[in-house]
Amino acid sequence: MTHDLEAAAQERGIKYFLVSYTDLFGSQRAKLVPAAAIAGAARNGAGFAGFATWLDMSPADADLLAMPDPVGLIQLPWKPEVGWLPADLVMNGAPVEQGPRNILKRLIAEAAEDGLQMKTGVECEFFLITPDGSAPADLADRQMKPCYDQSALMRRYDVITEICDAMLSLGWKPYQNDHEDANGQFEMNWDYDDALVTADRHAFFKYMTRSIAEKHGLRATFMPKPFMDLTGSGCHAHVSLWRDGRNVFSDPSDEVGLSREGYHFIGGLIHSADALAAITNPTVNSYKRINAPRTTSGATWAPNTVTYTGNNRTHMIRIPDGGRFEFRLADGAANPYLLQAALLAAGLDGLRNRRDPGQRLDINMYTDGHTVENVKRLPLNMLDAMRALEGCTVLNEALGSFVPSYLKLKTEEWNAYSRHLTQWERDTTLDC
Repeated sequence: MTHDLEAAAQERGIKYFLVSYTDLFGSQRAKLVPAAAIAGAARNGAGFAGFATWLDMSPADADLLAMPDPVGLIQLPWKPEVGWLPADLVMNGAPVEQGPRNILKRLIAEAAEDGLQMKTGVECEFFLITPDGSAPADLADRQMKPCYDQSALMRRYDVITEICDAMLSLGWKPYQNDHEDANGQFEMNWDYDDALVTADRHAFFKYMTRSIAEKHGLRATFMPKPFMDLTGSGCHAHVSLWRDGRNVFSDPSDEVGLSREGYHFIGGLIHSADALAAITNPTVNSYKRINAPRTTSGATWAPNTVTYTGNNRTHMIRIPDGGRFEFRLADGAANPYLLQAALLAAGLDGLRNRRDPGQRLDINMYTDGHTVENVKRLPLNMLDAMRALEGCTVLNEALGSFVPSYLKLKTEEWNAYSRHLTQWERDTTLDC
């Protein structure tokens, strides 16, 4: 490892390395290590005080060491003298069980014992907004239905293409960029890959997008619902499962091209959906996206029921074509590593227990969902989702001690939110 990073620094002209990890709330933490000292960081780890970040630790805990993974090295396209390194967390010589990247790697190893590899792609939606966060940055972006607006897309050509050029230079194989359904909202797509590769790229993409936006005097936000009247930002995940180079989910004889294993995997997600929401929709604001009224564009594009379908965007899970499915619940605040880990944990449970996903529904759930009896709905708020996660045997067993640590910190966040008095409360109850 030491030799790899030292050689990379010399060959690529890297002067500094960002040794980076993502904490439980999705915040990225890093130490900036000069290339002359990377050998020590590679051997011993970069030291952090875990309690100072969103991890369930105390000031009395030992040093948290971030061990850089040279395989994940990304040279910053907009600042090539810096190399970004995803890192695995270690304390007292052992992997930190609540570390998001550690959790994902452990579950990937468990799947590999059964000869399985999960491959995923993510659709990252984000807004380009004013630096103070009060409005979309493009004052001319005012259409009621702004999705795919060519003019609005081209007004942000310099920002979007700089991000896309960066992905091209990194070999991610980006293939589409578009203006999304809300004013000021964009989506950028790159090719799918192994779940860990996708998670690392997802984490870096969020950092890169914010950095390049700042360079252009803008602010990028992945907040699920920054504007109540506009469509929120999702993070749809496309999932397939592979064994010996063969897509296990593919079955051309099936009506929608999905195998029995694919249906069982979906069955696992449906079985644990309300608990999954605590991880894939991790903020108070998340539930303003999945339980939202119609937006100015005419639809939220977010699910509110635990259902699956064929090529229909009003459900939690969509099967657009054979051999894969799209999980539409997750939003822009999702932790890149925990998103993948939660999908894999619930899906493996579905396979092992041959979970039945139930009836496929091909109706418009926004207009006709009321016609279907006994359809499970998604949580109405973060507290409901947290309670579901606390009581979910599947995810507690699969994710281990991460769950109580995560719930402890999320409960503190919920309590802080609950102590906040809004103007709406004053307006509606002062005279009651």
